[in-house]
Parts: sequence; C-alpha cells; structure tokens
Amino acid sequence: MSSTFRAPAGAATVFTADQKIRLGRLDALRSSHSVFLGRYGRGGVPVPPSASSSSSSPIQAVSTPAKPETATKRSKVEIIKEKSNFIRYPLNEELLTEAPNVNESAVQLIKFHGSYQQYNREERGGRSYSFMLRTKNPSGKVPNQLYLTMDDLADEFGIGTLRLTTRQTFQLHGVLKQNLKTVMSSIIKNMGSTLGACGDLNRNVLAPAAPYVKKDYLFAQETADNIAALLSPQSGFYYDMWVDGEQFMTAEPPEVVKARNDNSHGTNFVDSPEPIYGTQFLPRKFKVAVTVPTDNSVDLLTNDIGVVVVSDENGEPQGFNIYVGGGMGRTHRMESTFARLAEPIGYVPKEDILYAVKAIVVTQREHGRRDDRKYSRMKYLISSWGIEKFRDVVEQYYGKKFEPSRELPEWEFKSYLGWDEQGDGAWFCGLHVDSGRVGGIMKKTLREVIEKYKIDVRITPNQNIVLCDIKTEWKRPITTVLAQAGLLQPEFVDPLNQTAMACPAFPLCPLAITEAERGIPSILKRVRAMFEKVGLDYDESVVIRVTGCPNGCARPYMAELGLVGDGPNSYQVWLGGTPNLTQIARSFMDKVKVHDLEKVCEPLFYHWKLERQTKESFGEYTTRMGFEKLKELIDTYKGVSQ
Repeated sequence: MSSTFRAPAGAATVFTADQKIRLGRLDALRSSHSVFLGRYGRGGVPVPPSASSSSSSPIQAVSTPAKPETATKRSKVEIIKEKSNFIRYPLNEELLTEAPNVNESAVQLIKFHGSYQQYNREERGGRSYSFMLRTKNPSGKVPNQLYLTMDDLADEFGIGTLRLTTRQTFQLHGVLKQNLKTVMSSIIKNMGSTLGACGDLNRNVLAPAAPYVKKDYLFAQETADNIAALLSPQSGFYYDMWVDGEQFMTAEPPEVVKARNDNSHGTNFVDSPEPIYGTQFLPRKFKVAVTVPTDNSVDLLTNDIGVVVVSDENGEPQGFNIYVGGGMGRTHRMESTFARLAEPIGYVPKEDILYAVKAIVVTQREHGRRDDRKYSRMKYLISSWGIEKFRDVVEQYYGKKFEPSRELPEWEFKSYLGWDEQGDGAWFCGLHVDSGRVGGIMKKTLREVIEKYKIDVRITPNQNIVLCDIKTEWKRPITTVLAQAGLLQPEFVDPLNQTAMACPAFPLCPLAITEAERGIPSILKRVRAMFEKVGLDYDESVVIRVTGCPNGCARPYMAELGLVGDGPNSYQVWLGGTPNLTQIARSFMDKVKVHDLEKVCEPLFYHWKLERQTKESFGEYTTRMGFEKLKELIDTYKGVSQ
C-alpha cells in the first residue's frame, strides 16, 4: 500500500512512498512542527547517494502524514532542547538569580556547557548545591598553562582536589553557582574548554595518551583533534554564556571546515547555526575513540565510534578501520537495556574519515530514539536494525560504500606507567593515581614539578597522568620528588591497583546507589589478601572496576571482576571481561553485600589458581567454566586446602 507525499503549496510535484526523491535544500528544525528529513524522510523515503544541493532544484521539504502518536512522542529533554534557543534559555536567566541552584530545564542545558548540578547527599537538614565541571581534552592533552589554572581553581573554587576521568578529562567538584562564570571564563582564557563535555552531543574524543613521536600515534591524535573540532557546537551558546560572546577558538584545519560544511549527501541543516546538530542535537551522549593497532588503552569497543589507524608496510597511515555501537549504560532488572561492544562497519581511506564519522553521527541523529532516553544511545539503534541495515543507511549519508575492514593484530591494554622514551630525545613519565583523585601532598608535588619544568601533561583513559617532554637530566630529580609524595614507579604499585577503576559515586553523584571511589581502596586490599591466602603470586592481577550505579562510568562491564552498585552496601557482580578489554562481562550475582565479597571471590580465585590453563586469565577462566559451575564451586568451597 502506497502513501502519497505532497509537496508544499505552490509546488506541483507529487511523490509516492516507493519513489525516490531529492531534497535540494534542508531547513533547520525551527519549531515543534517542522521535521528535518535528512536522507530518510518520516515516511522512510530514501534519497539516492548522488543527491546534492548543487545538482537538484531547490525543494524546501516534503510534507508527510503525521506519525502515529507513539512514534512522535518525545522525552521532556527533547522539548527543553528545542525551546532553548540553542542551549541558552532558561539557563542564561537562571544563572542571574540568587538561588544556589538552577531549575530543571537549566539543569539539562548546563550539561552541554560541561557541568552537572549536584548536592551533598550525606548532608541532613537541607541541600547544599554545587556544580561539577568537566573539561574537554582530545587525546587527554593538557597544556602547562591549563594544568596550573585547573590546580588553582580546585583550591580557590572547588573542594581542593582534581579528578582525572575515564575519558581523559578533568572534573572539578564543588563549584558554587555564583562562581561558575569566573571558573568557566578562567578555563576558556587559559587554553581549556568544557564545551560538550556533557550533554547530548559528542563527548571528549579519546586517543592514546603516550606522547610517542611515531607516525601512527601522531596521526591518531591529530585525527582525534579533528573529529572533536568537526563535532563541536557552532552556534556560540557557550561563549555567549561564559565570556560574553568573545570567541577563544583557534583556527580549524581547512579539512575540518570543508567536511562540516559539505552537504552533498543531505547531512546538514541549511542556514542553521548548528549545521550538524540542529536545534535538537543528538538523542543522547555520543562517544568516539581513536587508536593504533594493538593499543587498547582507550577501551575502543565501548565507544559509539571506534577508529583505528591502518598503516602500510612503511608505517605510513593509509586509512581507518571503523567500529560502531559500543556503550556501557544500562538499568538494573531491565533486560531491554544492556552494555554492548562496538562491531566493525568497514574501512575508509584516511581522507574520508571526517565524512564517514559525520555520516554515522547523522544516522544516529535522524534515527536514534527521542521518546525514551533509556534507549537513545546508538547501540540500541544498531541492535534493532542490525549492522547491515545500519551500514546501508550510513553509506547514503557518506556517499560511498565502506571497504572491508583490514586485518589487525591482537589488542593489548597499555597503561603507559613509568618512564619511556618519546622518540625525539625526550622522555615521558606515566604516574598511577588511585581512582584519578589528585589531592593533598600529591597535588602539591605535581604542581611544583609541572610548574618548575614547564611540563605539558596528558590524562589517560585509566585515570592516570603522563608528564611529557622531560629532558634526560631532569629524570632523577623528578623521580625523587614524586616518590616522596607517593607517586611511585609502577614496580612499587600493586598490580591490582594499576588496572582498577572506580567512578566518584557518593557523596555527590545523584545517581549513586552505593560507594565506588571511596570503597575501592578497601576492596582492592581485601582482594590482595585473598590472593595471598589462596597462593596467587603478587605480580598476578585481575582487572577490577567498581561503579556506584549501573550507568557504567568506570566501564565495569569490561572488567574481569566488575562490581556494580545495586543497593546500599551491595553490588551486582559481573565476570568474564578480559585483560585486553575485548570481551564483555556478564552478570553473575545480584545483591552481594560488600562484607560478603570473600564468600563469592575467594573460592573463584582459589579454583582459578588450581584449574587454569596456561596463561589463562581470570576472566577467561570464568567464561570457560560457566556460571553454573562457578556457583557450585562457591557453594561447596571448604577453604584453602592445607
């Protein structure tokens, strides 16, 4: 049965649902009654890949029958975005009030500016509101000037600590509303930004933090910078709000500007201040990581888009393998929500990467769900459609077919802890920071070293910090002063700690169900004690990640042992991830009280030691044995045999 689509008044053209049409011009979303059709209209009418604004007559849009109510329903956040004048109103008015907090609409909008409203959940008798600020640092790069600025701001306006995040950024906690503009403008004026660090748009783009002077590493980091620039908001709301409209953007590479402005395949909102995002931005957050073969320091498969540099036999980058559809967030006891690994979509030559990424983003923008935010990530779209249909739609926005993915070697997790040569005569030093929390004597000493030697730094996706461009003669004095502050070389850090991660959780995160950052030091000590009891060597390790809720900010679903908060002092236990972060874990037990961890974990560690195959990791062992057998081992465990 064929529906009829009629052109606007004054146009004679009539289309049927099985005919192909060309949209020569595409208007931005201007009100709740106008809908951007993109390559697929509301009626599912495809536009040929060859369609372009330069080769077709300018049809404004095609009127289509209204969708059923279930299809057109939108979440509250979608309406807030639409009415916000590109993420300005009512946040601009709320920031001027005397109240310590902002209203519900402004809470949603300030995320796009890189901030979350929080309150201390342990306080009784009222709420003390404050704001968390998150920076945006592609590849984790932090110039010397920005590091010193963030260090100062933490003391003057925050809670005295900085936090290194799992997406290679800073988080600054405890900023009062009255100080937001001062803090934001200071970050912007000192080579930093928080624009898009939160909200329904592309978040920080990951890349290996190691400052190697190698062609593939440099190309990966350059590509991360370019993708971040391509997908950065363009409408100026951020600078309007925090620096009175003054622009602090550096000149963009011409290839970024060209890719953003290209509308030859119907990707853009014409005449919109947001050519890629429109008024609605994306259905949910969007995450991208770029890396080189073997280097899985970025948890590649947990991202919406994973990009891998492919080089020829001479080490010259030629193109990229692309993976799509990863994501960690889920909801307890809702099996329709799930963590998911990205899967290959194909290969593109290096000159096409920005166009391919843009096509994937636009596919999610047009087809991702906007009615229920639990299902709005791109992983649900791909899970629903299947990779073949998803690829077909992306290719229409891209204008080309993806080539088959290139063969890659095995992945490895790389921490970049300790000293290593950059390849240009200088050194870098990776330092482990428990849960990424920089405070006290550690913060003071890092400040002294970074300031004295004018060092740039990088943040790793494992919440650690890398000091860059260190001269040989500086190595000894820097090592000495850092060690005195507890910033030790990796041989002096427990292997369990080196791969462990935790989210902030209590007291400030509004989603936390139980402890994570504050609880993980005790958990790791108890795991170490279990290792010793069952006879495991000190240098053996298990990837442990702890989160206070199922949203998965510390990526617990990739851990060999993941603990996900599911009640007061209790966790859901996940098993089966691998040390190289390529296999997703599965839920093993619910509602395990923190004081009962030994009852669950000690039998598993004991039998792993006894029954593992050669070089079999804990995660691989738990997968091979199967959960029924593991539960039987726990139930029948009599303790360590003497």
